[in-house]
Amino acid sequence: MSGRLDVIRADIHTRGGRELANQMGFEYTPTFILFSADGAELWRQVGGLDVDRVRQSVGE
Repeated sequence: MSGRLDVIRADIHTRGGRELANQMGFEYTPTFILFSADGAELWRQVGGLDVDRVRQSVGE
C-alpha cells in the first residue's frame, strides 16, 4: 500500500451517507470496510474496530 491508507467516514444521517450505505450494502454503524488498492473488498466488520486486524491487513 506504499505507506498510505485513505479513510472515508460517512454520516448515514445525511443523504450522501445513506446513498453510500445503500451502495455498499450496510445497515448498521459503525461498519468498517477495508478495500485493496484496486477496489476489491478485503473484509468488513460491524461494531468496534479491531486495530490489530487492520494493522495485519495493511501489513504494518
